[in-house]
Amino acid sequence: MPGGVNSPVRAFRSVGGAPFFTKSAQGATLTTADGRELIDFVCTWGPAIHGHNHPRIKSAIAAALENGTSFGTPNPYEVQMAELIVKFFPSIQKVRLCSSGTEATMSAIRLARGFTKRDKIIKFAGCYHGHSDSLLIKAGSGALTHGHPDSAGIPAAFAQETVVLPFNDAAALDAAFAANFHKIACVILEPYIGNVGFIKPDAGYLQHVRKACTAHGALLIFDEVMTGFRLARGGVQELEMITPDLTCLGKIIGGGLPVGAFGGRVDIMDLLAPLGPVYQAGTLSGNPLAMAAGIASLQLLDELNPYAKLDKLGRLVCATALSAAKAKGIALQAPQVGSMFSLFFTPTPVRDMSTALASDLKLFAKFFHTCLTGGVYLPPSAYETWFLSTAHEGAAVDQACDVINNAIKSL
Repeated sequence: MPGGVNSPVRAFRSVGGAPFFTKSAQGATLTTADGRELIDFVCTWGPAIHGHNHPRIKSAIAAALENGTSFGTPNPYEVQMAELIVKFFPSIQKVRLCSSGTEATMSAIRLARGFTKRDKIIKFAGCYHGHSDSLLIKAGSGALTHGHPDSAGIPAAFAQETVVLPFNDAAALDAAFAANFHKIACVILEPYIGNVGFIKPDAGYLQHVRKACTAHGALLIFDEVMTGFRLARGGVQELEMITPDLTCLGKIIGGGLPVGAFGGRVDIMDLLAPLGPVYQAGTLSGNPLAMAAGIASLQLLDELNPYAKLDKLGRLVCATALSAAKAKGIALQAPQVGSMFSLFFTPTPVRDMSTALASDLKLFAKFFHTCLTGGVYLPPSAYETWFLSTAHEGAAVDQACDVINNAIKSL
């Protein structure tokens, strides 16, 4: 395997050392192949909002497995999942299921271009929307972590159709629309960025993006692969009261199994094949095992409504880190909403990719390894978001806070 991993975000290149291998996971804890137990703040990069190996999700997968693994035909789970997504996201009138977040964003871009009959798109530096050619330009996540925000293998002609702007800069967005009058098919963004660390939008910024798209006839695509169902049942668009034209989902709607989805207005979605000329397909789309797991996960969220508890946990971890940093005289930023947050070792508030890049990577690497030695696993990069689950409540978060506190004070 190149680099010894099947996804670059699992490597330890930016923090040093070699990644461990996990043999099992339960609740908030990973058990490594050599028997170590680690409190997990990665949560399989977002899906494990109920913790690992939740008994209800596990039972749902087992029940679905009794009937087979894949059919190549429509199945009842697909309908139930579509109904749940449409129920929780008012902006989504029709939805198409797929097998990954990359598929979802790639397909949404193609659909936006087909609908508007325009070629150019706008994205934002540091936002990661999967690894399709049009979107891997000034990307975050592993591309940024390993020093390659622009991937090799992407033709220059493709890159020329992608306009990259700084996040939280309304004037730059307006200038881009003016410079590309009637050429912009869509604007795609993570409404709360999760792939250059966690970054919140300035007050009114997302509303400005919505108005600009409407004024210029461009579609607004919210990539809520991370934030959808994690920060609220209706995602960031529920929190910010904004209606995008298209939404991309993933992570939680698979309950830990591979999944993706995109949806939006009927007049846009009906351009997809077999009804319209925009082609998109997938042999394993709506896979019954992934659907069963995702349905169980969404039903749990609907029943438990854990978002206030998750926010309390997030604030506790961030407050612990900030208090320790203040006592030590270390500059630290800890942007947080609900169960998503990041720690940036920098005196400057982080509001875009450039301010995220000012974070002290060597200090983060030392902090990471001290936490790992203490039994807490963080994302192995200063440019990734931390995640919490309901399973962290109680002893797990208390123990983790002690480790984080001691790790910062040891810097």
